[in-house]
Amino acid sequence: MRIKATLIGGILASGLLAQHPANAAGPACPRTFTLALHEHGLLYDDTTHTGIDTDVAEELIRRSGCHFAVSVMPRARIWKLLETGALDFSLSGIADAERDQYASFAWYFADKFTLIVRKDANVHSVADFENNPALKLGVIPSFRYSAAINRVVDRLNARSRVLDTKTYDALYKNLALGRIQGLIIEPFDFSDLDQYRVRHLVHIVETDDTPTPHGVIMSKKTIAPDQVAQWRMLVDAMRADGTLLRIFRKYFTREQAEAMVNN
Repeated sequence: MRIKATLIGGILASGLLAQHPANAAGPACPRTFTLALHEHGLLYDDTTHTGIDTDVAEELIRRSGCHFAVSVMPRARIWKLLETGALDFSLSGIADAERDQYASFAWYFADKFTLIVRKDANVHSVADFENNPALKLGVIPSFRYSAAINRVVDRLNARSRVLDTKTYDALYKNLALGRIQGLIIEPFDFSDLDQYRVRHLVHIVETDDTPTPHGVIMSKKTIAPDQVAQWRMLVDAMRADGTLLRIFRKYFTREQAEAMVNN
């Protein structure tokens, strides 16, 4: 089963509709659920409609048997709709104190954040970047990171050294033009360095970060606690039977995939 997306009224709508088996164990399917993807490196490519989150969504839909309307939208809008209950699900979400107020999570991978910096910025550590007032960091609005990286971003933002950029095209263009000198990426973003032709301009600055869990996001306004537990069991089963590892192996080496799925 593949997510076959067609442009309808500016929203990508999926044809993934499956009949929920009668009396089957698992999440209840009282209606058609809504699920939103966001374009982000290997998580989801809007030009090919493929990626890790596409594969995970397909498997969740297949196993649950529930009907889903799948769309693609900016991450900032996704979080707002989850908060109001206008959206039921999204994927690869990171929790924080604010999000925990309106969303539940079912973790399916964890990874580390890396600082990518222009070579001509003469930066060899996160501290070097923070201590140079001439340097700016590019971010996508509403993106949050690990607790340690969030503190760095928040300190830079307080000093007016963070440039919000709504699209990846603009983000990497700003990096290429020197409007920003650094950005935070994850393992599934490394392919973007080649796609946007900036790899030769940058180098990796290790952050000594710890892996940050990412999960299926469920709106507390629409998904009751007992149903959250059912969806978590479904995700846990995908990990236990090797499905998550097989999905991540499509995009990473076995060592990388195992580290992300088993963390």
